[in-house]
Amino acid sequence: MKMARQFPLNAMRVFDAAARHGSFTKAGEDLGMTQTAVSYQIKLLEDLLGEPLFLRRPRQIVLTEIGQRLAPKVAEAFGILSDAFASLQNDAEGTLVISATYTMASRWLAPHLGSFHLQHPTVAVRLLTDQHLVDFSREAVDVAIRYGDGNWPGLARHRIMELTFTPMLSPKLAASVGGIHKPEDLLKLPIFDPTDPWWVQWFAEAGVPGVDLSDRPHTYLGTQTLEADTVMGGHGVAMLNPEFFANDVAFGRLYQPFDIACADGKAHWLVYPESRRNIPKIRLFRNWLRSEAPTFID
Repeated sequence: MKMARQFPLNAMRVFDAAARHGSFTKAGEDLGMTQTAVSYQIKLLEDLLGEPLFLRRPRQIVLTEIGQRLAPKVAEAFGILSDAFASLQNDAEGTLVISATYTMASRWLAPHLGSFHLQHPTVAVRLLTDQHLVDFSREAVDVAIRYGDGNWPGLARHRIMELTFTPMLSPKLAASVGGIHKPEDLLKLPIFDPTDPWWVQWFAEAGVPGVDLSDRPHTYLGTQTLEADTVMGGHGVAMLNPEFFANDVAFGRLYQPFDIACADGKAHWLVYPESRRNIPKIRLFRNWLRSEAPTFID
């Protein structure tokens, strides 16, 4: 039980080097230790085992029978540890784990990631989607793309793009109410999400201040993607980011009745701990984003 509680890992490391080199002096050179320090560690191990591990002879050390039995086992154990560490290190260097909101991941990042793979085929990517803010100290995530004002102490951050918003709906729904000719026409339709402050801001920008949506049914879908899917089905109008849904507008699945797009000063940011700034896979991803996102700001 004493061995289990006080396993002499450092002494084992010294013993392995001395057994391989057949010399305390060469073992010390290998480990950056003095010969005296090597002898001390070997003595600690021998005292713990109650058996000598080496026969000390002039200008030579020779493994005892106990030492000969122990040496290959210790070498094998350190080999296993070395292989395990190397494997984990390769995984850490070769797989980039990205956390992003579902809408950002599905509507912008995923469609662009193909070019990252082409440029860096040795870097695997694992994309996680979640609405919560990643805790880098507790979660196995390398980088995150967050939406906000960029005020996250302790994190390196780079602005990817400003998020603008404007009302969108299905062309058929617009036609069903005789068309959307002025901003007030949107008030004829169900609105997702009426508690979203973007609505009040957009209507004020469009020349309709003081709009009160408090009596509307509170329908909260959680992500722009779900809101877009709902309004494409003809069930109402949602405040969406034109850049995320440009293809849906181009193919007639969504209709953007006004060119007025607002911003609230927030943006999408690439973030990661400052201490990870120079990790190769993060540097590659950061440089790729810089070329891929026209409004990327360091």
